[in-house]
Amino acid sequence: MYNNISKIRGFRLFLLRHIDDLSAGQLNIIPPGHNNNIIWNLAHLTAVVQMMCYERSGLPFTIEGKYVSPYLSGTRPETFVEEAEIKNIRELFIRSIDRLQSDFDKNMFGRYTPSVRISEVYGFTVTNIHEAIDYLLYHEGLHSGSILSLKHLV
Repeated sequence: MYNNISKIRGFRLFLLRHIDDLSAGQLNIIPPGHNNNIIWNLAHLTAVVQMMCYERSGLPFTIEGKYVSPYLSGTRPETFVEEAEIKNIRELFIRSIDRLQSDFDKNMFGRYTPSVRISEVYGFTVTNIHEAIDYLLYHEGLHSGSILSLKHLV
């Protein structure tokens, strides 16, 4: 078990508890001055794990592509996410991190292609799965702050 995956899972459970009382409408609101919403951020965090861990390791995604490409960096919410899809995103939010832990424990991430984007944006290179998970822990914290800020605006 890699402890940082456990920490990511903890962040995710924390976030779900904090947004549990929000309606589909509130999860979809893009407040003035912002370019995304709470549900986009949840799906984005799930999608980034697929890209940083699975794609970079030459492995197939563990979730449907419709939960990846619309939520990558540089995208923004294009449609209202209905209650049924919100339920799926919430389930994937936890299930995908549990799957990451299971696949990590099976040593499935041996080959890793460094991310050029991370180097360009942050000035450091992610060269293996351990560094990817360490980066994801930071990334989860960043978006957790965004989600909690957005909650105060909806």
